[in-house]
Amino acid sequence: MTSTAPDPRQLPDVSSLSVGVLGGTGEQGRGLARRLAMAGHRVTIGSRSAERAQQIADEMAVGITGADNDACARGSDIVIVAVPWDGHAELLATLREALAGKVVIDCVNPLGFDKQGAFALPVPEGSAAQQAAGILADSSVVAAFHHISAVLLLDESVDEIDTDVLVLGDDREATDTVQALASRIAGMRGIYGGRLRNAGQVEAMTANLISMNRRYKAHAGLRITDV
Repeated sequence: MTSTAPDPRQLPDVSSLSVGVLGGTGEQGRGLARRLAMAGHRVTIGSRSAERAQQIADEMAVGITGADNDACARGSDIVIVAVPWDGHAELLATLREALAGKVVIDCVNPLGFDKQGAFALPVPEGSAAQQAAGILADSSVVAAFHHISAVLLLDESVDEIDTDVLVLGDDREATDTVQALASRIAGMRGIYGGRLRNAGQVEAMTANLISMNRRYKAHAGLRITDV
C-alpha cells in the first residue's frame, strides 16, 4: 500500500518554529539538524562547547548555528534530545529550567552492543522518554525520530527519506506539533504511536532495525499501512 502524507488541515503549521538539537554534534543530531534546516527551519545545534557546536554548524547547511546546550535550549521553540544514553539524565537535569514550557522531543535509544549485535538496555523508568519526562516536569516530552538512519540523514545524494516516524506522548497538542515537524522532512510522515508509557518498545525496536540493516546491508525504516 502506498502511504500518503497527513492531511495538513489536521496538523498545526510549524513552519516558523526554531529547532534546537541537543547532541547536535553527533551523527544523529547533525542529520536531523541538516534535514530540518533543508525544510526551512532555523536550527541550532547544542554541545557542551559553543565553539565546537559552531565549528560543526559552519560545516553544515545554511540556517544552522551552534551554541552551548543551555543557550540552544533557551533559544529554540522546540528541542530535540539526541545525546548518548549514558549522559541523558545528567544533561537534562542541568537544563530543567531552560527547557520549561517547551516541547522536548526525545529520540534517545538505550542500547548496548556486544559480539551478537545491538540489544535494548533496561531503563528503570520504562524508557528514555519517560526518564526525560520525570526530569523535565515543566516540559511536554514527546518520543520520536528513533528509527531513522543517520547515514541517510547525512547523505547529500538522498533527497527524500522514505519512512514513518512514530510519535508518542501524553499531550495531544505536543504530539500533533511533533507529527507536523516530522512531516516537514521530505519523504517522512509523523504517525501518532500511543502514550509515552509505550515508548520503551519503540526505543528497543531500534536494535531489531540495526540487526536488519547489518544482515541486508540496508538502511531499513518503518512504514505504517492503512493510515
